[in-house]
Amino acid sequence: MDARVQELIDFIRTKFGLHHYDLKRHRFARHVNLFNQTVYTLNMEWFPDLIIAQEDEDLNPDGAAVIDIDVKSRRVQNVIFVGGKTYARGGIAFAGLDKNGMIQWIEQETGLTYGLHFQLEREEPGALNFQACFDGIPVSPPGFIELRWDPNRNLTLFSVSGPFPSEEMVREESYALSLEKVEHLTKDQFRLIELPSYEEKRLVPVYALEELFVTNDGSSTLPYELIENAGSFLEIDKILSWDEPLALPFESQALSFTEDIMAEQAFSGEPHPDSFPITKPEQEQCVEAVRDFLRRVYPNDSGKWRLHTLHRENGYIHATLRESRPEARALPRKLIVMIDAEHFQAVNYMDNQVLLEIFGPLQAPEKVKIKKDEAYEKIKDRIELKPVYVYDFKQKRYVLCGKLDCGDVVDAVSGEVLALDG
Repeated sequence: MDARVQELIDFIRTKFGLHHYDLKRHRFARHVNLFNQTVYTLNMEWFPDLIIAQEDEDLNPDGAAVIDIDVKSRRVQNVIFVGGKTYARGGIAFAGLDKNGMIQWIEQETGLTYGLHFQLEREEPGALNFQACFDGIPVSPPGFIELRWDPNRNLTLFSVSGPFPSEEMVREESYALSLEKVEHLTKDQFRLIELPSYEEKRLVPVYALEELFVTNDGSSTLPYELIENAGSFLEIDKILSWDEPLALPFESQALSFTEDIMAEQAFSGEPHPDSFPITKPEQEQCVEAVRDFLRRVYPNDSGKWRLHTLHRENGYIHATLRESRPEARALPRKLIVMIDAEHFQAVNYMDNQVLLEIFGPLQAPEKVKIKKDEAYEKIKDRIELKPVYVYDFKQKRYVLCGKLDCGDVVDAVSGEVLALDG
């Protein structure tokens, strides 16, 4: 075994008191984070030595420990003792520590500062849940920290996921937005859509506010969507049309997402293929690959699809398409085409039409009786605008925004205000 791997294994064994555990499996994994950095982790599965045999080799027994450690920083990303049961001896325990003591432990483990980088989101018996922030202001995309312990206050779960911005990545400024300043944007985001009502067995037309991030100076907006890999993310915004369909059958190929990562790759920090930008020639080949795919699978849809974005994911290039003239549904039609990044041919796709078909048996919506301005007056006092630091992939840093949101909608037939979560 590589000496560097053995060192990490020995470090984890001692840190978590796994002297009476056997290392069952270990492997390297890698991913590209929000900041387009390749992160390598060593995943380990430890079994208590009292486990002699398992009924199912694919399932870890209660008491087993699954641990991920960042190869570069040597910081632990995930620790899970299966079933909330631990046989560790001399490992991590919180006897005598209150909530503040546990928070200090998290700070030591993560290098993050409470109040600056993370804050308490929820507290429950045997668990603390935190979310990422910057100086007390939430961030988007979100980051999370979870800590759990058993009745004897022994660690049973510790997880750090998502991005936590450093001071260098944030453009600090004083929050200057108000609902009055952005009312013109609020009215633009207030739209008529159709929601399914299974009690009434019909589609219900409602006016709802589509979530949006408004920059602190009120001059621009950022979309409310999660960008997994900002490094390769490209906005295309191109309607795809053709004169003739392509009379060739399309057979989806099985996608392979597993990689055999060698120790040398992990310790040298070899860049993940997903971290490379999509070049202009590659972009053009992807557009043609998607067009040919549509000509084969959706031959009558010329001009009906807009190629929205391209990004790399799991070794493939993903093309996200939306309808060029979308229907006013709560769940818009969406198509994702996976493209072979070497040969630039579509190999698989996902169509959310299957989800939309749940609307099929529902009756058509009643005729709208309430005007938009009237509905807006009913709900405007319920609209929220809260500060949030949002990662802008174009600027490659976090910018202060206001998040426009509302948990209520207005029935466009009766005028009744309804809670979305109700």
